[in-house]
Amino acid sequence: MYQDATLQEINEALNLAWNAFQVYRKLPLKQRADFMRTIAKELEELGDEVLQKAHEETHLPEARLRNERARTIFQINNYGDACERGDWLEARIDTAIPKRNPPKPDLRKMLVPLGPVVVFGAANFPFAYSTAGGDTACAFAAGCPVIVKAHPGHAGTSEMVATAILKAARICNMPDGIFAHIHGAGNEVGEALVKHPFAKAVGFTGSLLGGKQLFDWGNQRKDPIPVFAEMSSINPVFLFPEKLKHSAVEVAKLYADSITLGVGQFCTNPGLIIGIDNNDLQTFIDSLGDEVKKVPPGEMLHTGIFKNYVERRANALSQDEVETVAASEVEPLFNQGTPTLASATAQAFINNPILHQEVFGPYSIVIRCKGMDEMLEVAKHVEGQLTSTLMATENDVRNHSELVDVVRNICGRFILNGVPTGVEVCLSMQHGGPFPATTDSRFTSVGADGIKRFARPICYQNWPDELLPNELKNKNPLKIWRTVNDELRKD
Repeated sequence: MYQDATLQEINEALNLAWNAFQVYRKLPLKQRADFMRTIAKELEELGDEVLQKAHEETHLPEARLRNERARTIFQINNYGDACERGDWLEARIDTAIPKRNPPKPDLRKMLVPLGPVVVFGAANFPFAYSTAGGDTACAFAAGCPVIVKAHPGHAGTSEMVATAILKAARICNMPDGIFAHIHGAGNEVGEALVKHPFAKAVGFTGSLLGGKQLFDWGNQRKDPIPVFAEMSSINPVFLFPEKLKHSAVEVAKLYADSITLGVGQFCTNPGLIIGIDNNDLQTFIDSLGDEVKKVPPGEMLHTGIFKNYVERRANALSQDEVETVAASEVEPLFNQGTPTLASATAQAFINNPILHQEVFGPYSIVIRCKGMDEMLEVAKHVEGQLTSTLMATENDVRNHSELVDVVRNICGRFILNGVPTGVEVCLSMQHGGPFPATTDSRFTSVGADGIKRFARPICYQNWPDELLPNELKNKNPLKIWRTVNDELRKD
């Protein structure tokens, strides 16, 4: 059992981080990248022991954890490479025109790091979204020290990963305080971290309640700081008529797998499915229900998530006009989530906010609409999401452009004929969306563009070349891509 950090320990960690920031932010991009590559190597060196610890704490199967660690290692290296390339710096140069009236000054802009970043570990990803996860990697790439608050659900795993990061810091001669790892099951620790004057940004993946609280604390400060929180998403799926007419059974099987994957414990789980109430939709519902019945209950990450699932599932199913279509035919044990499919009318959904809430687990609800006009009305009542999916033919898309536009405007990732589960780590990925999916839909928490969350722009005006940072000097010693007088170039 790990003890909550004291206010004194938090203060010491943030003071060390602030001092480290004065050194780390000035290190060359390659040195930062090499530090990150060393972290990836040390994470691999932890071997199977860390996988076994994670399995004990989260009940996730070892194969899943092995894949997640591999993804995390790839992620760290990928962001390290991006850090070194320097594209994320958004270097811009507009040279002077002294003879113009009035004279045009020499202007050069780039992104610079914000300062120490507080990262809150996620319950459902002990590696990829936790101690050495995407937020930590992005912060290091941006030039920011990191203070991680371990998730209590896998505190031992987090502790082991933290030792790997600290070892990498020693190997790479990083400044003392570049990384700190603390525990805290109570709100007091989180509040103290977010409100500390040396904390300059926050990264979080978790519940709407938790993320909103961190966001509020960040804005209650004398100097408000950005809180990048990924929170609630039910990832609506819109079943278009022509697509469903030809593929109802195939789509149902596809979504049965997606809904129950990992006991439904993904932020991209498809928790809301909308279609036109006709024979094709009934075929889809019947097929999806048959598949859901076959899936045995699975052990959830921890008892807190299990109890939350049981309560939210029961609350949703007890609402007027909500029908339980199917549930697993296997009786669940304690801490096991029962795969469940529900159904309701469009008007029930529109009028009842409870049906809009995320039920975190293997649960989804099908909304039955009288026609495309009512489907459009449902779409207009759906809040911000990480993803939205259209199961549609090209004709469907062409014939219902207004609905397509409405659905596109509520999400960060817009999917055609696929499932939302599975988030590729690449530059084109957008993992973020309008509130309440995240607190800032302009940014992503997956892909190297996530580095930009922890940096801010600064413009140098009329500085002599020798005093400019290397990123903005005339000869471009780092050989990074820059926009010079509106032209993208490396010279």
